[in-house]
Amino acid sequence: MSRTTSRTTRTTFVSEAATPGPGGVGGSGHPGLWELARTFNTISLASFGGGLSAWSREIVVMRRGWMTETEFLSAMTICRLLPGANQVNVAIFVGARMHGPGGAAAAVAGLIAIPFVIIVALCAFATRYQHVGAVQHVLAGLTPAAVALTLSMVWQTGRKTLRSMVPFALCVATTLAAAVLRVPLWATMLVLGPVGVFWSYRQPAPAHPGASG
Repeated sequence: MSRTTSRTTRTTFVSEAATPGPGGVGGSGHPGLWELARTFNTISLASFGGGLSAWSREIVVMRRGWMTETEFLSAMTICRLLPGANQVNVAIFVGARMHGPGGAAAAVAGLIAIPFVIIVALCAFATRYQHVGAVQHVLAGLTPAAVALTLSMVWQTGRKTLRSMVPFALCVATTLAAAVLRVPLWATMLVLGPVGVFWSYRQPAPAHPGASG
């Protein structure tokens, strides 16, 4: 009986991981360790100048279909609340979801391996040529693209999740508290988090994709 339950649970997990993203692009539902490492390496290299969150969503949700939009937003929320770099936490979350601790290690290795080498080399270069105007102009020129990628993710996810007054009001309140009033994140979440949880709890449960009408 327990063996049957374990097999059923594992099948459900793989099935959920294989659900295509909202963009209709279904990727590999249960990638291998090498695929995890290669994908997160692609994310890190594509995010030159910033925009890691936007590229993570684009590749993990839209291209690979490893997570749904809602799952990715939930993962991002958890990862932002926990200690450590957000994107490293996301890599751990996605990797562990697919292959447990081994998957988490593969995803993190893919995310940081090549950037580690590049940054060490660039650090040596920047230390020597940090006063050269051309270097400063190149770095400054990449900033608008990074901001645009982040705003793109905000727009695409916001229009799907902020569909009623309460989520929109919570989003505005959180932004004002963090960006304008400089309230610490833990204090903001301590006050506004329970409000969001209570509101979500009162909403009807979303229909399961496989449920019949």
